[in-house]
Amino acid sequence: MPPHNFRWRIVFLLFLITTINYVDRNVLSFSMLDDAFRKEMLGVPLSYTLTQADLDAFKIQYGWVDTAFKLAYALGFIMIGWLIDRLGTRKGLSFAIGLWSLAGVATAYVGSFRSLLGARFALGIGEAGNFPSSIKSIAEWFPKKERAFATGLLNAGTNVGIILTAALIPWMTLKYGWRMSFMTTGVLGFVVLVFWWLNYQKPEDHPKVSTRELRYIKQDNQPEEIEGRVTWWRLLRFRQTWALIVGKLMADPIWWFYLTWLPDFFNSSEALTQRLDLQNIGFPFMVIYIISDGGSIFFGWLSSRLMKMGWSLNRARKTTMLLCALCVVPIFFAAQTQNVYIATVLIAIAAAAHLGWSANVYTIASDLYPKSAVAMVTGIGGFSGAVGGALLAAVIGPIRVHWGYLPLFLLASSTYLVALLFIHLLIPKMKPVEM
Repeated sequence: MPPHNFRWRIVFLLFLITTINYVDRNVLSFSMLDDAFRKEMLGVPLSYTLTQADLDAFKIQYGWVDTAFKLAYALGFIMIGWLIDRLGTRKGLSFAIGLWSLAGVATAYVGSFRSLLGARFALGIGEAGNFPSSIKSIAEWFPKKERAFATGLLNAGTNVGIILTAALIPWMTLKYGWRMSFMTTGVLGFVVLVFWWLNYQKPEDHPKVSTRELRYIKQDNQPEEIEGRVTWWRLLRFRQTWALIVGKLMADPIWWFYLTWLPDFFNSSEALTQRLDLQNIGFPFMVIYIISDGGSIFFGWLSSRLMKMGWSLNRARKTTMLLCALCVVPIFFAAQTQNVYIATVLIAIAAAAHLGWSANVYTIASDLYPKSAVAMVTGIGGFSGAVGGALLAAVIGPIRVHWGYLPLFLLASSTYLVALLFIHLLIPKMKPVEM
């Protein structure tokens, strides 16, 4: 790799961390299909045969565990965004990786819904540190015209994590039991922590960054620091912050829904003629997230490409987000089709569009704010998305039990267009904040 392109190695490192982050959070989505896991959480003997009433009770309890994770994720954004802006990305992300890896290992030892809830709460706090750190790192290492593409590459790690989870966890759970699945994935986090600690520094301090590349990275002349203390209340005075809040509050719950409930959808949807279990559920998930990985990279690239062609920041970002929003609309057919392959394709397109949306929304922070405030602004956005996810998670279980998946997919199909309308009303033109 040429010496003036070292910054892309940083993206690969962040991609790797994000991959492990998503492996750890998604193990539970597949473990919930395991009868042994269900019985242990419900406190019944392994020889007991679960009834439909038992399964409905499990899903409602599972919904509350998911709510706890997302509430912790929201709280984590409050704490970790602040911590990263003060300690720096190297120390802040190291703390986060260590915490979520420890929580992942601890999950292997839970024996009830109560202890599972506690482990997932700790996991949520730790995992909240990934994106504020990563977006701040990209702001430090990339000029504006490359940030959406770099963020898209980073975001692709979310799908690779899910693909690995779908490919390995069902097999590992069937062969070695659900506890080994959590233990193995938790240990992987400690491995990636070592790589992060040994390799990350700011570009101006990194011995492998050439003068030429450093000059390229710093070409925007974006303020590094701002006068006075950066607080949430200060940031909430800006319409740009509220645009980010809307973009995350409305869209993130849909992504959380995909991550948490798609295994159950393929396993128990009343519309599908073919139901999937742990032995055959991996393939559609690999299809979904391979396609969505392409969407993350493509829509991140598209926004950056349009800017390189001379489009304004405002026009490039919003046009890309509109295309993403339109790609999600057909997903409501997924809850009505009987064909598992059609459902898979519709969900794959929607998931690809979400990641493209996310890559562009996240860049609002690095596009419009001084670098010293990026992690905290990203934390505000992440907090908003997690709160929205927690609110939706609290009602998904009952909705699923009483009305099925159609209301949830209808919600997903319209959310992004409404969110984009609000973003445009808040910031008709994307202008940097003056702090």
